[in-house]
Amino acid sequence: MIEPHAPAPPGSPPPWAGPARLPVQPSTGRFLVLACVFVCAACGLVYELELVALASYLIGDSVTQASVVLSVMVFAMGIGSLAAKRLRWRAAAAFGAIEATLALVGGCSAMALYAVFAWTGDWGGLWASGPRWLLVAFSLTIGLLIGAEVPLLMELIQRIRRQDAGGAVADLFAADYVGALVGGLAFPFLLLPLLGQLTGALITGAVNAVAGGTLVLGLFRRDLSRRTRWLLLIANLTVLGLLGAAAVLVDDFEQAARHAVYGHDVRVALQTGTQEIVLTGGTDGRPLALFLDGRLRVGSDELRYHEALVHPAMNGPHARVLILGGGDGLAAREVLRHAGVRSVDVVELDTGVVRLARRDPALSKLNRHAYDDPRVRVTTADAFRWLRTAPTSTYDVVISDLPDPGITASTKLYSQEFYGLARRALAPGGRLVVHAGPFATRPRVFWTVVATLRAAGLHTAPYRVGGRDSGFAAGPDRTADASRAARDWGFVLASARTTPPLGLDPHAPQPRTLTPASLAADGRAAAAARIPGLPASTLVHPRY
Repeated sequence: MIEPHAPAPPGSPPPWAGPARLPVQPSTGRFLVLACVFVCAACGLVYELELVALASYLIGDSVTQASVVLSVMVFAMGIGSLAAKRLRWRAAAAFGAIEATLALVGGCSAMALYAVFAWTGDWGGLWASGPRWLLVAFSLTIGLLIGAEVPLLMELIQRIRRQDAGGAVADLFAADYVGALVGGLAFPFLLLPLLGQLTGALITGAVNAVAGGTLVLGLFRRDLSRRTRWLLLIANLTVLGLLGAAAVLVDDFEQAARHAVYGHDVRVALQTGTQEIVLTGGTDGRPLALFLDGRLRVGSDELRYHEALVHPAMNGPHARVLILGGGDGLAAREVLRHAGVRSVDVVELDTGVVRLARRDPALSKLNRHAYDDPRVRVTTADAFRWLRTAPTSTYDVVISDLPDPGITASTKLYSQEFYGLARRALAPGGRLVVHAGPFATRPRVFWTVVATLRAAGLHTAPYRVGGRDSGFAAGPDRTADASRAARDWGFVLASARTTPPLGLDPHAPQPRTLTPASLAADGRAAAAARIPGLPASTLVHPRY
């Protein structure tokens, strides 16, 4: 609550704000305070970005998670700023305590969020939403502490040398905004690729504790009682000790958490510049599973998925084939089963997936060493960007083997603009096939994909294929409710001129999981559940 107060006479400081007894010149003291503002602002923004990044991976829907973190944190900053008014009479001690607390909470936030997700995410009930509630709690707490910094720092800088409020605010905010810029750039370009999410947050907390503790115990130590100095020193050393111990144990923690999420059969776990890749099983008769950012992309039922994705689209001319996504090489494997294929272009965003598909014995065996075929050419690029410069009227078949349309980062790859570009790349009579997500559990998403394809000038033949694993996947797809687990896939076959026939090439090796009769039945089942009147999804108005 904003309290009414009478304005103080011009130039009269409050009774607690006498000149600070500094061990350095006032100009040096002001510089040190502004340097601390710079560091604290950088650390604060890193905490914010860490929460957004980790929540997007663990919970999914990056737009929602970013909105939650930003709105809660900004709201909490306002509350923290008001609450700090009551602490100005002991600004140095209060700032030291707040920075120690912020360093501990912010530094450990990513690890705590990951721990709750890993060990309680499949308990069901209230625990299923544990990561979401913890995300709000951390956003609120960190926002309160960051908001309390500014009034206290304003008080400290005014105690060094009083100046007009406008000038002090300008100096303080300049340092704060520049620090936020440095923190915002350091996170994606330095901390995340070099240290990872957990270690990066812990190092940021340590820097925060050192900056706050050094300012208070070094510059304003004469304003503190002996007891307060010792308490702040012990508190900061404890925080640094806890953060250091966590940094030492972080690899063991990540391994234990990964086993809790994926089981004890993890063979490969790596973080590329694009996503986290985890490979489990594939040896000694154990089923192979590939997870990308926590989502199951290849499982024991991959043959049914890839046959349903590829073979209906190959019913017709198929000399030149384009695969968007599909870095695991499994779609290319099915394409290469057809005679007459002269070239296969694979456009994959993450080189790490392709490298794994080439070199991992189990995965390369599963894709039948598709990347060793001289007809296959891989391009590392974003599919949308690549299509903008792709040659027109080139491909007989375009296969869109991309992440689920329900993932925010994928919405542009299911937009009207994207399908317009794919249509332009099709040769006369060419076909486009799209994986459109689960059919039964998210019918509106599926039929929105169909509406979007039609809005791009394509004629569509939707179909669904059952038999998907009933178990839940790790990551944002996790659910303890087996009744809600996706048990099918939805696909859409499309062509520019006429509605493409939903069938199989009679001259090609027949799929093991698909027959002409079952495919026709899958098409009828999809048509019977049509949801009419849905608007198309566009870049500026995504509808997934």
